[in-house]
Parts: sequence; structure tokens; C-alpha cells
Amino acid sequence: MINPFEDPDALYLVLVNNEGQYSLWPAAIAVPDGWVTAYDRNSRSNCLKYVEEHWTDMRPKSLIEADRG
Repeated sequence: MINPFEDPDALYLVLVNNEGQYSLWPAAIAVPDGWVTAYDRNSRSNCLKYVEEHWTDMRPKSLIEADRG
């Protein structure tokens, strides 16, 4: 049985939390508390591309804001 987080043929979501951190999430599994959908059902490769294009700073939002001043 394939792990649902590693299935190359499954549909995925891209989730984001309040710290601006992204997660690739299997569409068949309920979105956990504290996360919202940033990019709806799509292929694993398209979701990874979305994350690469949108998550340009890996630091949590609170750390980014603290560094600003």
C-alpha cells in the first residue's frame, strides 16, 4: 500500500498556516486545524510547483516580522 503522502498519482492540496508555512497534503485527507487551502486539488507536480513559486522565504512569518523591527 502506498503512503497517501507519497502517492505520485493522487490529487493533492497545498495548505498554508498562519505562519505562512506551506504543506503538500493529500486531497483525500481532511485539512487539519490551523491550516487552510492555498491551492486546490491538483497533481503532485503542480502542487510542488505552486509551493516553489509562492514559498520564497522558509522562515515563519513571526520571525520575518521580528527581523523587520
